[in-house]
Amino acid sequence: MLGRALRAGHRPRSVLLAPRWLDDVTAMLADVPGDDVPVYVAEEPVLEAITGFHVHRGALAAMHRPVLPPVAEVLAGARDGGGARRVAVLEDLVDHTNVGAAFRSAAALGVDAVLVTPRCADPLYRRSVRVSMGTVFQVPWTRVDPWPDGVDTLRPLGFVVASLALSDDAITLDELVADPPERLALVLGAEGDGLKPRTVAASDRVVRIPMAGGVDSLNVAAAAAVAFWATRV
Repeated sequence: MLGRALRAGHRPRSVLLAPRWLDDVTAMLADVPGDDVPVYVAEEPVLEAITGFHVHRGALAAMHRPVLPPVAEVLAGARDGGGARRVAVLEDLVDHTNVGAAFRSAAALGVDAVLVTPRCADPLYRRSVRVSMGTVFQVPWTRVDPWPDGVDTLRPLGFVVASLALSDDAITLDELVADPPERLALVLGAEGDGLKPRTVAASDRVVRIPMAGGVDSLNVAAAAAVAFWATRV
């Protein structure tokens, strides 16, 4: 994960690690620009006492938090500057595990960028980073603020905004895939209540994942993976 963060341009403030990682981490930090990065080495029981939790990989870094770029800049810069064609919007997710899992699916299934709303859990929180397997440093992302007024930021950029929600007028995910828009923004809602009514009303399309077995919905991270796979390009 440290390697992903460094490749994405994140600069560490300090690193705390077990002796077995010293050579590898020293090599990683050799090309970091700017002042030297302090590296503290201790046995794993000491690391656990310092941090208050089991550092199971044996290394922990404190990073400088980058300034988040504007939405339009993130979308324009995706696909090596060719512009995003498929993005995910995470609305007010409160579970850092779900945020991390959504980012991991986004990376694995070719989503070009992720936008998170102002009240969504922090993708750079330690648990989000760990669950994502470091892909929060790989997938371009930023916060879209305000929201749901931010829909009006996406539409002029050519995106069709599709909210995943249970609604009487919802089309199925299969129907969306049968006639896919050139640029698609998939909006996924918070655990429990799902998307805000204002978000659904502001969307161009409302989409549902067909269900069986008397189940009416999936966990948001699972729903994200299904939607990302179905709409892959």
